[in-house]
Amino acid sequence: MSTDPPGWELPLRLLLGFRVLIDELHAELARQGHPDLRPMHGFVMQAIGRGGTTAAELGRLLGVSKQAAGKTIDTLERVGYVERGADPADARRKVVRLTERGIESLALAARIFDDLRARWAHALGEDRLRALETDLRAVTPPGALRLDIPGWFGGLD
Repeated sequence: MSTDPPGWELPLRLLLGFRVLIDELHAELARQGHPDLRPMHGFVMQAIGRGGTTAAELGRLLGVSKQAAGKTIDTLERVGYVERGADPADARRKVVRLTERGIESLALAARIFDDLRARWAHALGEDRLRALETDLRAVTPPGALRLDIPGWFGGLD
């Protein structure tokens, strides 16, 4: 009889680790003044980036419809993380940009992730955590991280 865990456990443990980190991130974001942010909002704001984008481009990046992207933009605009404006190169085109609050929340999230990583390093040991990160890089595609998780999981909101 094998002592190896069943194959289906690996993706669930990876997802659970992701969930633990994201839940802790959002609890801390809420404590530090960002209670309206939801996990998918991070993907959306990363996809918008510092240069801004259109709802159609955002939908393509996230793997969702323009309408789903627009609904999330509406939510983020209502709570002050993004704003819409005319494209300086084409006034017919509306561009979504991060507000100062949106930029600040991403910087805060980065600092919180650093703190969470440090806690995991303390719990597991720095060498083991670094080995885990190296191993995950070895079995995942190189390059930029994909932002189409919302579409892959079935949409936004």
